[in-house]
Formats: sequence, structure tokens, C-alpha cells
Amino acid sequence: MKHRLMVMAASLAMIPAASGAQTVFDAPSPLPFHAPDFSRIKDGDFQPAIERGIALRRAEIDRIAANPAAPTFANTIEAMERSGQMLDRVLQVFSALTGANTNDTLDEVDRITSPKLAALNDEVALNAKLFARVKVLHEKAASLKLSPVQRRLLDRTYEGFTHSGALLDEAGKTRLKAINQRLATLSTEFSQKLTAGTREAALVVTSKAVLAGLSEGEIAAAAKAAEGKKLPAGSYALPLQNTTQQPQLESLSDPATRKALFEASWTRSERGDAHDTRAMIAEMAQLRAEKAKLLGYKNFSDYQLYDQMARNGANARAFMAKLAPSLKAAQERQVKELAELIAKDGGDTSVKPWDWQKYAGQSLKAKLSFDPSSAKPYFEINKVMEEGVFYAANQLYGISFKRRTDLPVYQEDVRTYTVYDKGGKELGLFYWDPWKRDNKQGGAWMSNFVGQSGMMGTKPVIYNVENFAKPGAGEPLLVSFDDVITMFHEFGHALHGLFSDQYYPSMSGANTARDFVEFPSQFNENWATDPKVLAHYARHYQTGAPMPPAMVEKLKDLRRIDQGYDLGEVVAAAMLDMDWHALPADAPRQDVDAFEAKALAATGLDTAHVPPRYRSSYFRHIWANDYASAYYAYLWTQMLDHDAYDWFVHHGGLTRANGERFRALVLSRGSSLDYAAMYKGFTGRDPSVTPMLRAKGLID
Repeated sequence: MKHRLMVMAASLAMIPAASGAQTVFDAPSPLPFHAPDFSRIKDGDFQPAIERGIALRRAEIDRIAANPAAPTFANTIEAMERSGQMLDRVLQVFSALTGANTNDTLDEVDRITSPKLAALNDEVALNAKLFARVKVLHEKAASLKLSPVQRRLLDRTYEGFTHSGALLDEAGKTRLKAINQRLATLSTEFSQKLTAGTREAALVVTSKAVLAGLSEGEIAAAAKAAEGKKLPAGSYALPLQNTTQQPQLESLSDPATRKALFEASWTRSERGDAHDTRAMIAEMAQLRAEKAKLLGYKNFSDYQLYDQMARNGANARAFMAKLAPSLKAAQERQVKELAELIAKDGGDTSVKPWDWQKYAGQSLKAKLSFDPSSAKPYFEINKVMEEGVFYAANQLYGISFKRRTDLPVYQEDVRTYTVYDKGGKELGLFYWDPWKRDNKQGGAWMSNFVGQSGMMGTKPVIYNVENFAKPGAGEPLLVSFDDVITMFHEFGHALHGLFSDQYYPSMSGANTARDFVEFPSQFNENWATDPKVLAHYARHYQTGAPMPPAMVEKLKDLRRIDQGYDLGEVVAAAMLDMDWHALPADAPRQDVDAFEAKALAATGLDTAHVPPRYRSSYFRHIWANDYASAYYAYLWTQMLDHDAYDWFVHHGGLTRANGERFRALVLSRGSSLDYAAMYKGFTGRDPSVTPMLRAKGLID
């Protein structure tokens, strides 16, 4: 999941326009909810709009800093909250397009503007006059008669300044600015190289026979993908998804093809060509370590986690250490099982990463007497969304949805819906972009075109993006059970944005700590297999027959049995992330492959058989998407998710009362309250890892 976080104290009423030509983003869109008018937005609009937005925000910040009046909460903190509106409008749209529908023009604008935006952020964070005003307010906070939310905003603003280098001397500030600009450039280049490298690394074969095991629909899709790449007639292409493992590995019969597909994924950004990301990674890791030392931290992990629930790298590592023993034992048991299956199939007893999915699938089918692919006809994608995901939200929170076709979209596959609150009041808009494209970043994410804010008088305009394999023309739009879970997950993020009820924009919606923001999304996954919800959407696309009860139970078992791989690849990736960002500033620039091998060996997990979900060279989360030293958050929030769901189960499960409580005490609150206090306010207790381990089948 990826979602956009607002810059520290990101948002002053618009002042007279700074220099620059008028742009389509100068004023809020006239469309409902100020949704972007994609019928008027052109690629050429973005660079002048970003430049103009930068100039406007700079002028606004200068006006706040130079205000001759004594600093007050209103003329300083709230003024900062109001600043940057025009820049925010353009970046929300630009970020969406560069992530989901990019092209060479947008990539070039991104390359040009990313260091300028980093420089602007530094100008704000290192503005001595501005910080002096904030410091005065922070020192006399007790006498200002602030509400709890205002006090939290003031404290967070002050901490944001100091964390960003406001207390550095001039030499330190100069070096920090240089580091930040270089990191911004490297991050953008990494993302662009990875998108291109993933596209170019698609496995190309020239024989249909080597694709044995795939369905006719999958083979037809591979033929169409080859046509899109203008390959010779008779070619087939298997595009890569963002993760190490690829979905076709479970089905492909030919061992050589499985190996070739795995290696295409594993080496996508390590081929010594224009898409190789390793040199950038080594430089970014070194610069981040230097930045952390400059700001008074022993490593980048501690710098990053200062305001997270975990607080520092040691606590995050200690949490993962609680998972490792049970997880390693589960992996060892499963390796023995798979070796036996491989031997029966005529192979040797060694388990290769490219064989794991195939034989684990066979093992699971044998244990459950069930083939997960047999459930696919019950998952027509639009029915899953409208009668599953939306239905669960209706049952829990009373909201409803209406499809609309009058709003322009950025790509023809995108669907839009008006969201209505209980009682019929308009709550916001929801955009949905489900299908994989070559010009779309891998993975799935949520973000917003417009954020909720009482101060700004805005309602949320939210979007979800996924990367599901689109069936061929004329084929039913069926998705896998894993895809269904992804849809519920991303809509959990959407609910976090839609239900936000905050006055200040920087505290709204999903503007929360990384190790809290995945909590609402992972929690929402639980409703995918709730009996009432599943019965409502899981119907055969041809007959309309409901999913048989026995199949329902098998799907539930899928999320509990043989979790050594699914959980292990995430833990390995999270530990790899932690190791990269535990480097001290005096460490030499690393050889990426050697560093990665050493880090994986030190995890205590079976990474020879269960490689990390992301290798260093294609770990977009940590090098481009603000998850540096925070990938553990997916695990931490699984703990919160399972613990909270355990609370739901013991209080009646899927009920409107429980949903309203969760909405009021968690989903509506953004970052307006300390996260540990927010969680405890909902459940009445601190979170425990036990429900997570039990749900994963790692303990009884």
C-alpha cells in the first residue's frame, strides 16, 4: 500500500498571486467535491503549475515568518495549515498520474521538480524566523488555552521543525539541504528505473508448450502482452508484478520456465543495464546514515521512527524477534513436506524458490482437498467491490454508494462512486483503478485527490489503485481470492480517508504513523470472509449460485494454514529494510548484493527457500515510497488488526454498534491523538501479538 502523507504543517489563506502564468490548478476544481477535471488537465500543465505552487507557498511562508504581530496559534500554526493549497492541488493529481498512468513527459517533470520540492521543504523546515515563532508558542503552550487537538498540533509542528534540522548551525543546514535534494533526485530516478526495469524484464517465450499449466485465458493474455511489446508473432510475455514471487509460478508445469520467470523477477533491476538500481541504493543508504548523524541519531532507523508507535529501531526489531521462532519452525516443517512432493514428482529433494509456490499449492490442496483456483468463478470483480466491499461497509457503518459516469477520469478503466453517509448525506467520492498497465507502478495503494478538512471546508475524494491481471476481451472479469483480499485491504485505507472528521488538514485521514496507517486496511480484510458478507458477493458469475459452504470454510483455512512463506517473506523484507537503515554514518558505501546476502543470513529465517518479498534492488517501499525503516509496519499493524478483530469477535462481530465505535474512536481521528492511546481507547487494552500468531496458525 502506498498513500500520500502531507508535509509537516503543510497547509495560510491564498495571498495575491506570485509570479507565473495562470494554470488549471490555481483555483479548486468546479466539479463536485472539487474532484480533478481530467478533461481539462494536460501533461504540459504540471510543470508550470508545480513551479507556480512552489512560488505561492514560498510567498505564504515568508509572509507568516515576517508577520510583525506577536506569534499566536492562529497567525502562525493555523496560518501554516492553510498554506500551500495550490501546490497541494497539483501534487495530489500529479502523484496519482505518475503512480498509475505515467509517461515520458510526466517522468521528466517528476525528475525536474522533485529536487525543487525538496528544496522548498527545506526552506520551510529551516526557516529561522518561522521556527522562532513556533518556538515561542511551544514554550508558553501551557498558557495558550489550547484544545487537546491544538496542543498536539503545536507539539507535532515544533517536533517536526527540530526533527528537520531547525536547531542545526548554518553549516549543518547547508549540508542537510544538499543531502535532501540528492535523496529526492535519487528516489525519483529509482522509481522510474524500477518501473521501466519491471516492464522490460517480463519473461518472453516463443513456445506455447512451455506455458503448460496456465489457463487458456492466461495464455491469451500473455499473447496480447507480447503484441503490446511488438514482439514477433508467436511470442508470449509474462509481465512481472512488483513482488519477488509471481502468481504464474503456482501453475506452470515446466521447471525451466518457472526458473526463468523467478530469475526474471529476482534480477529485474540487477542486470548492469540502464535499469540497474544498485548504485543509487548504495548512495541513498549512505546519505540517509549521514543525515541521521547530522540530526543527532545513531542511525536512520531511529531518526525515522521517532514519532511512530515503535519509537525506535530496537523496539521494531524486538517485535519481529517475537515472530521469528514460531515462523522458522513453520518454514522448516514446510520445506520437508515440499521436498517429499518434489521427490514424488521425479525431481531431487532440494526445494528451490521457483518451485515453492507450485508444490506448496499442491500441498495445500491435499491438506484441504481444495484447489483455490476453483473459487475464482465466484469472484467477479465488480460484484466483489459493489456487493462485497461496499456491502461490508454498509453493514458496519451505514454508508452507501452510487456509481456515476459524469466525472472525467484519467484512464478508461477507472470507475467513480459517490459515497453517502447514513441518512443520505454526501460523504465523499471514491475512484477505483483495478487493472495492471505497463505504465503503472506495481502494487496497490490508496491516496486522495482532495483531503477532508473542516478548516478548508473540503470533503474527501479518495482513490484505490491495484494491479490485477486483466482478462482478455470478452472474458469474465474474474479475480483470485488474494485479489479479493487486496480489494478489502485498500478499501480499509479508503474508509480511513472517507471517515476522517478533523479540522486541521495535516491531522486528517491517513496522515498517521506508518506503523498505524496499515491498521485500518488490514483490519478491513477480515470482512472478506465474514459469512454474511461472503454470502452476499461470492456468487458464480454464470449461474448466480452462492459459494458452497464447504468452499467458504476452505477459503478461511487458506489464511491460517502454511503461513511460513507468506509471513516469512514479509518478515525477511522488513529485517532487510532495518539492516539497510541501521548503518552508521561512518560505514563505507555498501556492495548491495554482498550486504543483502549478509543481512538475509542474519535474520534467522530460511531465506534460502523463502526469499524476501522484495529484494533491495526493487524494494520501492523503502527507496521511493516513504517506508524507509518502516516496512515492519505491515507486521506491527497485523498485530493491531488481529487484536482488534479479536475484540470484535468477543463483542458480537459484524454489527453496526461495533462499526460505529471503530469509526468514532479510530477511523475518524486521523493523527489527532497519540496512537497507543487511540488504540487502547477502542479496545480498552494494549495490543497483544498472540491473536496474530494464532490467526496465522503459528500457535494453538
